Amino acid sequence: MLKKLTVQVKKTIKLIILIIISVFLIFGAVAFFYKPTYSVSINGQHIGYTSNKSQLQEKINQYVDKGEEDNTAFVQVPSLPEYKLCLLKKDVITNDDEIFEAIKKEGIPYYRYYAIADAGEEKAYVTNFEEAEQIVNQLKEKNSTNINEISIVEKYETDKKEFAETETAVASLYKETPKTQAELPTKITTGGQVNTSVGKLGGGKVDIGITLIRPISGTITSRFGVSSRIRSSNHTGLDISAPTGTQIKAAAAGTVSFAGNKGSFGNMIAINHGNGVQTHYCHCSKLYASVGQSVSQGEVIAAVGSTGNSTGPHLHLEVRINGVPYNPQNYVY
Repeated sequence: MLKKLTVQVKKTIKLIILIIISVFLIFGAVAFFYKPTYSVSINGQHIGYTSNKSQLQEKINQYVDKGEEDNTAFVQVPSLPEYKLCLLKKDVITNDDEIFEAIKKEGIPYYRYYAIADAGEEKAYVTNFEEAEQIVNQLKEKNSTNINEISIVEKYETDKKEFAETETAVASLYKETPKTQAELPTKITTGGQVNTSVGKLGGGKVDIGITLIRPISGTITSRFGVSSRIRSSNHTGLDISAPTGTQIKAAAAGTVSFAGNKGSFGNMIAINHGNGVQTHYCHCSKLYASVGQSVSQGEVIAAVGSTGNSTGPHLHLEVRINGVPYNPQNYVY
């Protein structure tokens, strides 16, 4: 009996060894002839292969955030690539450059610049807020009679503008005070409420006295000031795509001033942070905080959803100062 058992054990051990050797041989053959590769597709259409998913996606992210031309604020890409791990023969060539070019072909660059307007009519364009402010200050020093009508408008457009030199812009905007007329007041609109073609958006960056954190992590799908066929005015906030149910955290400590449905904004929470500063969190699937509740920075207040005027699950984040929307990317993201 013992002898039979010993023989059976030996046979079993030999069988296990043969199986292990076979598995190693199979894996060795696969590793010799094949390599792990990612199949890349956009909207379900296959466009190529990459062996380094992280490196390719980082290159795409940099292109979306900064573009490749001067004054590019960002590039709007309708759909980002999807990756699927697969095994291909080692002689199959990857095509990262062709994939990147396919992304670029679909991308729409948005250029950021600043318009100096006289009574709402845009007269000159410059590349940054400092140049615009310098022009306004020079008009102030010259006591230009139209100084109360001068405003700075932060613009995001797909078309490039011809930028003006400071001296040229000042000359085109300046209106001399008639000698018979008393000196006019010199109030300037800079960095506060500024007129746009669709209402008032904040231009530049204003010191809000607090530090904001990211309410969620995700992909930015629509930027501040962008126009779209799905909305009646320029975008007053920042859209961050994330799965439904993703926890939304308070960007800063404060008191909840609104929690409920807000029409096209869907389910929304607004938090007062003092000094006229508010943050709005829109299109939520669930609200966890109520009006009058004090919340701390990082506290979970809601969940990502797609309520209201929304094409998919995302957070619409707004930063408002005295009721005027300002670009959230000046403070977070």
